[in-house]
Amino acid sequence: MSTTPLPATGAWREGDPPGRRQWVALDGPVPGARIAYETWGTLAPDRSNAVLVEHALTGDSHAAGPASEGHPTEGWWDGLIGPGCAVDTDRYFVVCPNVLGGCQGTTGPSSLAPDGRAWGSRFPSVRIRAQVAAEVVLADALGISRWAAVLGGSMGGMRALEWAVATPDRVAALLLLACPAAASAEQIAWASPQLHAIRSDPYWQEGDYHDTPAGPVDGLGIARRIAHVTYRSEPELASRFGRTRQPDGRFAIESYLDYHAAKLAHRFDAASYVLLTEAMNGHDIGAGRGGIPTALSRVTARTLVAGVDSDRLYPLPQQQLLATHIPTAETLHTITSPSGHDGFLTETAQLSALLKELL
Repeated sequence: MSTTPLPATGAWREGDPPGRRQWVALDGPVPGARIAYETWGTLAPDRSNAVLVEHALTGDSHAAGPASEGHPTEGWWDGLIGPGCAVDTDRYFVVCPNVLGGCQGTTGPSSLAPDGRAWGSRFPSVRIRAQVAAEVVLADALGISRWAAVLGGSMGGMRALEWAVATPDRVAALLLLACPAAASAEQIAWASPQLHAIRSDPYWQEGDYHDTPAGPVDGLGIARRIAHVTYRSEPELASRFGRTRQPDGRFAIESYLDYHAAKLAHRFDAASYVLLTEAMNGHDIGAGRGGIPTALSRVTARTLVAGVDSDRLYPLPQQQLLATHIPTAETLHTITSPSGHDGFLTETAQLSALLKELL
């Protein structure tokens, strides 16, 4: 585990290197809010070649490209987006926004409010539908009236689905990966101890820690440890780590979880983690729309639904429900992987085949 001191927040903050980010101003309940995004490729004159890529809980707008100033990690879908890749930027104009309430350029709890202090606990609750409404503003600003495709996995899949249900005329093709129509009781239960860990941290300060020397990084680390176990599969953890001990006597799996906890603390914000986790808990595509089957029947985009066979966080029956009730989804595609839920990020070859089939 890194011995580098952990910051109060790993958020991108005003004055940090912008990297490849661009911004669009938002209207709504958060004064001065804006959405950060990155693009690859060239928008066609008729704006018909735009593809929207939606990131997961701790992802951001940096979907492709190397780590660089302003971007602490390489693109989370690097290898899938670029010239000649499955999402071919010689053909498509790719847009990836940082979600509203996030912490990597889009306005969220760590951002400065008009009074010069971080929003912190004053930042309003933001759900999946509000996040997509913000992305609609982005699309309008770019002059994109219809996406050639919207692609998303996990929380990104929730937003991709919301796009296709709320604005079916604006989505031509849709890829839903390892995501549900609604968060289940078990998924909300897995999230509960994560939220408690952060809020129980003595440095949480009711969410108003951003302008202090120390933040709830221990609580965020515990949350990440819990979450990461749900992202991988038991057989993978058994084969990689088993009961192996390190020279200090600790189990190797414990060190692995420590590493991921520290890594997240260097690039993410605890208040955003809470806000976005609650948005995922609140996800229900059928709420106020006559139920899930009725809501899904509104999708007109050519749809490909895929899940990971070893996913214990969002198991295959949830994707089967999507494939069954979306009229344009012919069948459920299965990604074979030992990596559990994270297979929607790691199985590049299988993901490339799915993307090429869709596009």
